[in-house]
Amino acid sequence: MGQIERNLFEFSGWELDLGKRELRALGAPVPLGSRAFDILEVLATASGEAVTKDDLMRRVWPGLVVEDNTIQVHISAIRKALGKDRDLLKTISGRGYRLIGQWKSDPPSAASQITTTGMPSRESRPVSNIPAPASELVGRESALRRLLTLTSAYRVVTLTGPGGIGKTMLASELGRRLLPQLGSDAFFVELVSLREPELVPTTVAQAVDLKLQGDQITAEVVARAIGERRVLLVIDNCEHVIDAAAAMIDTILRICPHVTVIATSRESLRIEGEFAYRVPPLEVPDSGEVVSAAEHSAIHLFVARTRALQWDFEPDQQKLSTIADICRHLDGIPLAIELAAARAATLGLQQIAGRLDDRFVLLTGGRRTALPRHQTLRAALDWSYQLLPESERQLLCRLAAFPGGFTLDAAVAVSGEGDAETTLAISNLVSKSLITFDGSETVPRWRLLETVRVYSLDKLGDGEDFRRTMCRMAKHFLKLFQPFSARRTLSAAIENITHYRREIDNLRAALRWALSEGGKGGLGAKLAATSSDFWTAISLVSEAGDWAERALDRLGDEKGSRIEMVLRCALGYALIYTQGMNPRGKEVLIGALHLARNLNDPDYRQRVTCALWLFSARSARLDDALTFAQEYEATLDERDLHERTTASWLVGIPQTYQARHREAGDRLSWAAANYPVEHRKIDLLRLEADVRTSSLSHNTVNLISRGLLEQAAETAEQAIQEARETAQPFVLCVALAWSASFVALSIEDLDRAKVWGEELSRQASQHGLRPFHAVGLSVRGAIARRLRDAYVGVEDLRAGIAEMREASYLLFYPTFLCELAAALQALGRLDEALSELGHALSFSREHGYHWMIPEILRRKGEVLRDQDLRTPLEIEDLFQNAMMEAARQEALYWQLTSAVSLINFRKAAGYQGEARSVLSPIYQQFSEGLSSPLLLRARALIEASQE
Repeated sequence: MGQIERNLFEFSGWELDLGKRELRALGAPVPLGSRAFDILEVLATASGEAVTKDDLMRRVWPGLVVEDNTIQVHISAIRKALGKDRDLLKTISGRGYRLIGQWKSDPPSAASQITTTGMPSRESRPVSNIPAPASELVGRESALRRLLTLTSAYRVVTLTGPGGIGKTMLASELGRRLLPQLGSDAFFVELVSLREPELVPTTVAQAVDLKLQGDQITAEVVARAIGERRVLLVIDNCEHVIDAAAAMIDTILRICPHVTVIATSRESLRIEGEFAYRVPPLEVPDSGEVVSAAEHSAIHLFVARTRALQWDFEPDQQKLSTIADICRHLDGIPLAIELAAARAATLGLQQIAGRLDDRFVLLTGGRRTALPRHQTLRAALDWSYQLLPESERQLLCRLAAFPGGFTLDAAVAVSGEGDAETTLAISNLVSKSLITFDGSETVPRWRLLETVRVYSLDKLGDGEDFRRTMCRMAKHFLKLFQPFSARRTLSAAIENITHYRREIDNLRAALRWALSEGGKGGLGAKLAATSSDFWTAISLVSEAGDWAERALDRLGDEKGSRIEMVLRCALGYALIYTQGMNPRGKEVLIGALHLARNLNDPDYRQRVTCALWLFSARSARLDDALTFAQEYEATLDERDLHERTTASWLVGIPQTYQARHREAGDRLSWAAANYPVEHRKIDLLRLEADVRTSSLSHNTVNLISRGLLEQAAETAEQAIQEARETAQPFVLCVALAWSASFVALSIEDLDRAKVWGEELSRQASQHGLRPFHAVGLSVRGAIARRLRDAYVGVEDLRAGIAEMREASYLLFYPTFLCELAAALQALGRLDEALSELGHALSFSREHGYHWMIPEILRRKGEVLRDQDLRTPLEIEDLFQNAMMEAARQEALYWQLTSAVSLINFRKAAGYQGEARSVLSPIYQQFSEGLSSPLLLRARALIEASQE
């Protein structure tokens, strides 16, 4: 006698009925997908033993290759169905799964062997009214694979997402692919035209062709009529009758064990046994990424739909980049992309790309056979908007004010409601696919898709509600960015800079409104002042200046206040770095210093003093710079190392260019070595400079001049490394400028000069740092001259020097005038060379810029030698004067440079034997750098004179 087949398993109120293929809890059916049921059957018949993944695959998916995550999806579905008893299904690590508990089994009853009347035979051909595809479904293969897995694990899968995301097309294709697997009838139920929720059961009954009689057709009547039939229902557009649709589907799942439901809705049904699948946008390349129609489904769809209207459309890489920009602005939403492609076929790509701000007028003209709400982008969004209660409409429109997404605090700030009400409304809008979660558990954040945001902003309008919303938004960010406005909280704000970076677009929007004609100027001025250090902290110095300048024009009652002082300081620094030392910058800063003194604000008094010092130093007004530095030094606390190192740096820099090399070098070396690094981030904002990097960079001038060539090269490298650590472009430009101009060029290291000069130019161009761009251009010209391309050298040097003059950035001015003279000399344009040297010499004497005078005199002697119009004695006097001036400055390197020129001149004139007496006393003072080109030439001259 054969073994009796087990048909019903029971344990602790649960029943697994293999005959009816039904899981029941206390007698009530629990929805479970067909494959998930198969897995549960295998586990139940194993009598508590573990079943491996391989066994499950072999028995549930015979002959098919199945990925591990497919099993995990179905295991999750079973646990979800078991609810509070989910722990009955155990994962055995490294082995498989096990159903625990004493599941009793009964043999099959006679009734269970009788074929159910409502069950179709396997040989009958399934009936389906799912519409055939009107066009290729693009970019959804991954989604379809996932959904095929989900529908075998869950009996109801709801496709959710915003209007136009492609839910209907995806659900229809899913239904078509499921037909051969399920072997059941399939019915497409369209709810879009319904206005009365009570007609949902009737609509389902008509779609399934139940031919029900009677006055009242209810969900239960429909479900019992379906009974035991194997049916796939695709129920489309549930959102506007969501409660009735949910009740209908829930009833079907309870009563009809062989029905699978695919639903589409802009929000989930929220019924037992449902899996809500959020349909993602199509894939769009990131900005700057190489664009490929094959790899990015949004691009593929755009190209395919354009070709349908313009058969010869063949986009090149430039057109593909434009298409990518369009798709990115449209959030990868298929409906919007199709409408854009249709317009591109008639108007051209550039017209579409340039008019996306007016997308709701532009993106019309969908297929005539499409639903009315799918024929224009606005109609698609109107449908969702009209379904919202008034409170959610208001919140959606107010949240549209945030272009960069929002936190719960920000949402509460603009909503005018409390935390609980706002949280609930956000949750509802997320479930209705109008807001998307865009953060993490630790940093929760939400956003509106850009198309939804533009639509909602349009609904908000520009009336009183808009002004109230923007005012609330500005006040929120005024409070949020407050830590940047106080010295005691500035350090913590900088450490948490990532948190504030997320709000950049929102901050800009708040400032733009507040400082506009219809905004609130006083509020905007406060926000601009409060956030000024934030812009500098993220390397947007010019933007800090832009907002400050706009705010100063809208001060209102804040005139003469701390707000004006802060804005003037921010604007003054920004003008120095972006436009150079123009009179407007100095005027702004003098006004800020006056306010700092009147308001007795020691922090801003130091800040503005440093700004005026910087202005004076860079415009080569060294006496003024030294006066500001000494004013700072006179007010410091001698016990405060931070203030002492800052003062030493401020004093040491003007002394450097006054050729007080030993004292200046000591000050700058001490400042770099002893500056407390814990103040670095704050000082980058307070002083708009990095004391360590700046001290090291400027000290290279002292080290070169004193003949400490190896130390100068090492210090230049160290300055660049220190600058990189700050991640501030203007600090890096300081290090690169001094390293390229005063170190690499002086010691004739052209490789390093080229590398540093090119990086300087890139950084300056990228970040709008005009003065440093001038230096980079001049370095390039100086290198060209040394490489015997004097024509290019003259062109670049003239351009760089002109830009320096326009920016009044004059610390490098005499240096590059000398370089220009050398390039002109190489071209035989000696009169022009002498004219430039005359400018350099008069400038240096007028401004106390003494350190370059030896080199200017030496270069003048070289030019006069070539001109051959002066007596040898006059030329010798220039070289001798250069040597004496250098000796007076203790500038050993420039003394040797002039001495080499003198000996070469005498050799050319026929004098022999004097090299040793002139050069040896100077050469012997060098303790390093003996392999540098200048010292090698000097040594060769000395040795030649001994032969």
